[in-house]
Amino acid sequence: MQNMDLYAENILDHFRHPRNSGTLPEATVNHEEWNHACGDELHLSLLIKDGIVAKIAWTGTGCAISQASISILSEELIGKKAVDVLALTKDDVYKLLGVPVGPRRFKCALMSLHTVKNAIHKARGEKLQTWIETVTLDE
Repeated sequence: MQNMDLYAENILDHFRHPRNSGTLPEATVNHEEWNHACGDELHLSLLIKDGIVAKIAWTGTGCAISQASISILSEELIGKKAVDVLALTKDDVYKLLGVPVGPRRFKCALMSLHTVKNAIHKARGEKLQTWIETVTLDE
């Protein structure tokens, strides 16, 4: 249980002190997503150079899980190839969060991944993905 408390503290720390929060005037792409079920929203800016995420900035509103998720994920993305970011899965995000995510909160936890993937698709001139295309759900 002590480990779980540590992870919960990490979520709260990222929620209270978000990393890479702000704007990015030199962004290659800007993209927004909303969770209409709960009202969470993310506005994401990426600077992609030579196929690599060079910088990321975001703003948003929502619950601790959604905002901590993008903060934690943003730290992981800098320096990664866009193609590798597109290969990330829900399980990768769950591992980064380190806390169990129930069926009512999966969109909160995974909105960061959905937004990032769609930003990269947008930057490449590709069709945006739906939730089902982006996030494979276990039954």
